[in-house]
Amino acid sequence: MTVSKWDLLDQAHAALRATVVAVPADGWDLPTPCEQWNVTQVLRHAAGDQLAYASRLTGGPGPAEDPFAPSGALTTAPAALLEPALAAAAEAFAGVAPGTAEVAVPLPPFTVSAETAVGAAALDAAVHAWDIAVATGQPSPLAADLARALRPAAEALAEPLRGFAYGPALPGAPAPEADPAGSLLAYLGRDPGWAPSGA
Repeated sequence: MTVSKWDLLDQAHAALRATVVAVPADGWDLPTPCEQWNVTQVLRHAAGDQLAYASRLTGGPGPAEDPFAPSGALTTAPAALLEPALAAAAEAFAGVAPGTAEVAVPLPPFTVSAETAVGAAALDAAVHAWDIAVATGQPSPLAADLARALRPAAEALAEPLRGFAYGPALPGAPAPEADPAGSLLAYLGRDPGWAPSGA
């Protein structure tokens, strides 16, 4: 796999990859914190988002389906779906120099700094890794240091995308210093304590 040269993106991709590999065979239809989406749909969405970032950067092919209307069909091995998307995003961002002022991204405002663009792709991968992990009974892959590193991108992107890519920030969120991951998730509209019904 091509190395992105962006450590933050590498960390987030690693979290998503490890989480997907650990999903049990009977876990793909389980509900997730993404309302009305099961694990398969979150995987398809996450892979599609990485392809969308790559496509905006390189002009190459984007996702085959709308990432915001993912199907629940898993017609290939999960890794076979995910790995090409992660590789495409890593390779695309490898061509982006730190400090670049305007980098194309697939969501408003459509051009952001290089650091925000990489952070946005990493944020997407890491949060969906968390979605899949909590849905399937895995430990959270959203480590404190990763959550801290993702916070600037979240703050740069979340407000224009409330009600579309992110829900309203939840009240009563933990302080970032005390719980970086829980604070980040709540800021993005996800309940850090989410658990499957009946769990």
